[in-house]
Amino acid sequence: MTAVEQKSAGDWRGVDLGTRTVSYTERDAIIYALAVGAQATELDLVFEEQLRVLPTFALTLAQWAPDELGTRGAFDTKTALHGSQELKVLAPLPRSGSVELKASVGEVWDKGAAAVFEVKVECEYFVATWSLFAPGAGGFGGERGPSKPAGPEGEPNVTADLVTAANQTALYRLLGDMHHIHIDPAAAAVIGQPRPIMHGLCTLAASTLPLARELGVHPADLLELQGRFAAPMFPGDTAQVRAWGDADGVDFELVRDGKAVISGAHAVFAKK
Repeated sequence: MTAVEQKSAGDWRGVDLGTRTVSYTERDAIIYALAVGAQATELDLVFEEQLRVLPTFALTLAQWAPDELGTRGAFDTKTALHGSQELKVLAPLPRSGSVELKASVGEVWDKGAAAVFEVKVECEYFVATWSLFAPGAGGFGGERGPSKPAGPEGEPNVTADLVTAANQTALYRLLGDMHHIHIDPAAAAVIGQPRPIMHGLCTLAASTLPLARELGVHPADLLELQGRFAAPMFPGDTAQVRAWGDADGVDFELVRDGKAVISGAHAVFAKK
């Protein structure tokens, strides 16, 4: 057994996952915008002459970091789940270019039967944090970590429909997350799903577009975003964004057939 395999989950706290320079073009940013639901009429999201890059595009640039932790053997990549995501925007992403990303393991929480690994990616434009739920990796004597926050009370003051396209996962996976469960029915069946499921990050990002429209702000003016992945969403589904607050700070959830797909979500937008 190697030294990596002998590590307990808690030993990964603070581990440096390396630095990578990731390059992208205007075409990549436009494909991303289309993949999360931008319309052809939203020229500043899909036309290179007016392009504003959606802040959530950053998450595709940094996807290598949680993959790196799994590759190093911190958890079983076949059973680990993406539990939640955070994004803090420091500056707008340029239309194209190269970004140097530094990744590390943040906290590692002990949930008993499972561990939760935080993977943090930092650069001059954003800080992104993945929360990865790893069954079987708990029980190492660490702290349990924060509890799930209580949901908002009362009726939402903002609602909007999120209508996904039947080919949305086929398009989104071209941005780097090529996992078979998002395209192959046989792979989806292995994890107990009737058909391929949407990427969690695609669903979370897509929900910010109708939310921004209802709030009267631009989705590219997103400053902060977080959310928990509560249930799968399928391409072609329609779900409802239910939100409490305004652009300065809005709590929201995404609900399909009466069940939360994304819960405990929060967003902040700059107002111009």
